[in-house]
Amino acid sequence: MRTMLRVTMDVIASNKAIKDGTLSEIINSTMDRTHPEATYFTAIDGCRACIMVFDLHDPSDIPSIAEPFFVNLNAKVEFSPVMNAEDLKKGLEISAKSFAMA
Repeated sequence: MRTMLRVTMDVIASNKAIKDGTLSEIINSTMDRTHPEATYFTAIDGCRACIMVFDLHDPSDIPSIAEPFFVNLNAKVEFSPVMNAEDLKKGLEISAKSFAMA
């Protein structure tokens, strides 16, 4: 399932992780593992943040993806199912057919 991972990192913990190289290692490891179709880096609520969109093959992968962010960066981690335009078009077509039957 196409999934958006949103990680909002604690400023103090991420400052330390930048200095010791941990932040780069966690980001690179996560990207190597998930092979995201898109990755963005930004600030959310004044904190460093990362957004990745990837195919989550199995929900049992969630802990191993999230824990490095929780443990090393004191981060808030969110997983959300998402669609691209093609997915939305397909879903709306299916939905329109079911409404026509009603």
